[in-house]
Amino acid sequence: MQKTAIIDAVVNEQRSRGSLSRSRHPEDISATVAAPAPGEPGEWGAVLAPRLAQFAAVAREEHVTRAARALGVPQPTLSRAMVRLEADLGVALFARRGRTLSLTTAGRDFLAYADRALAEVGRGAEAVRADAHPETGKVAFGFLHTLGSETVPGLLREFRKDHPRVRFALVQNYGEWMLQRLRAGELDLCLTSPVPDAPDLHARRLDAQRLRLVVPDDHRLARRRRIRLAEVAEDPFVTLEPGYGMRRMLEELCAAAGFAPRVAFEGEEAETIRGLVAAGLGVALLPPPAVPRPGVVELDVTAPRAVREIGVAWVAGQQETAPVAAFRRFLLGRRGQLLAG
Repeated sequence: MQKTAIIDAVVNEQRSRGSLSRSRHPEDISATVAAPAPGEPGEWGAVLAPRLAQFAAVAREEHVTRAARALGVPQPTLSRAMVRLEADLGVALFARRGRTLSLTTAGRDFLAYADRALAEVGRGAEAVRADAHPETGKVAFGFLHTLGSETVPGLLREFRKDHPRVRFALVQNYGEWMLQRLRAGELDLCLTSPVPDAPDLHARRLDAQRLRLVVPDDHRLARRRRIRLAEVAEDPFVTLEPGYGMRRMLEELCAAAGFAPRVAFEGEEAETIRGLVAAGLGVALLPPPAVPRPGVVELDVTAPRAVREIGVAWVAGQQETAPVAAFRRFLLGRRGQLLAG
């Protein structure tokens, strides 16, 4: 019955796309699929998929009635499907002797391909079912580079106390890239900043993090504890590339302080930016490091208020698997504590 379910699913999909026509026999679906035009080999899969399990059953039983009984379909339906299959291929797959059938050379060759195709479909079905399993399923989770050293490992450790067998596919990148992957179905959830506001996404604020001005340890302001951002209006900035949330925040905060940052160097990772600052190549606005870095001093920014909000995002209306739903509930339960410790 599993093969019949596969057939029905493919037939329903083709009907929804308009690739099936109605026959005079309502139960005879597979016999009404239009053959592809010459020169369209890619279309054969859609045409033949509903009939592969039927063909394989007839080939093994060597008898249409027994095969129809095994598949749970009417015998006339199966007979018409095999006749139409041979007509579409332009090849005799069976040698007929009364009610008994035997495979031709072409039929044996085609059966080998059909078996491989059905086996691959079976493996695919098992894989996606395994990923959705409540206890052992998989979560595709994206997060910012700056959350990768401590925050995310700590979250996963806590979550796996109650869900020890859930698997994770982890991706680190900048916010806009991750939102694109969410929309493409490649990620289930992501931690990002700024928290997105888009009609096709759901997002919830989880925590806020103060940003600091990072200067070389021999900078003129290095002995200060707090500064106003306008005090470094003439300094060169080392910052992340356009498209990163931190880059956008830097530009907005500098604009609020009355100047546009003079960008000297751009990078893709916060700790690399700190290294460039330590080398005396500029100043930077960054979240606190996991581990203090020698060669730099980190100053609190008093004006304007320099804080980034971090939230979790997912696609609106998308059906979640059990492990994804469990991890999302866990993250929402960490509001105000995401960055604790």
